[in-house]
Amino acid sequence: MKKALVFRGGWEGHDPVESSDIVAAELQKRQMTVDIFDDQECLLKRDLTAYDVIIPVWTMGDISNEAEKALLAAVAGGVGVGGWHGGMCDAFRNHTDYQFMTGGQWVAHPGGVIDYQVNIISDDPIVSGIRDFAVKSEQYYMHVDPGNEVLATTRFNGDICPWIDGTVMPVVWKRKYGQGKVFFCSLGHQAEEFKTCPQLLEIVVRGILWAAK
Repeated sequence: MKKALVFRGGWEGHDPVESSDIVAAELQKRQMTVDIFDDQECLLKRDLTAYDVIIPVWTMGDISNEAEKALLAAVAGGVGVGGWHGGMCDAFRNHTDYQFMTGGQWVAHPGGVIDYQVNIISDDPIVSGIRDFAVKSEQYYMHVDPGNEVLATTRFNGDICPWIDGTVMPVVWKRKYGQGKVFFCSLGHQAEEFKTCPQLLEIVVRGILWAAK
């Protein structure tokens, strides 16, 4: 049975507890054991190589250099990492080595929570059978690694920021970091989205299962 480690905390506005509980419950339905920790000490006190995938759910905040090194070493060594929204790609803003691993960093969400379209651009198993869909969430404008394998995108219309009109932005991607597999989805601003958007929950769960070593 595959095994996941969730470490959660940071800014409460992203519902780190409720959203990770929802995802963990779905992973458990698909035969994955999930250990959940409400701190970062688990990155230093647990044997990370005993896990198949690590799920960060920690918007903003900080991480010690020691904990960051332990996380990056585990992923480089073959443990997967996967997550969503700011819990993974707006965590630890001052830690560029962490951002190098995740493949992207949030920089803006013009208009806040808005209606927009997600376009599936791949037949990868993570998004297979899922059609383009509408969502109400923060439309993340991100700085992204050009080496990411992008599976879904969104297009900005310029209503809020005219200079980005027509900009196509990755929403879902996967990549490698050393021997580890990395998955990210920029949707999932709050826990309610996982309840109202089945496509989101399915993509995130599939992505985390893919990332598991």
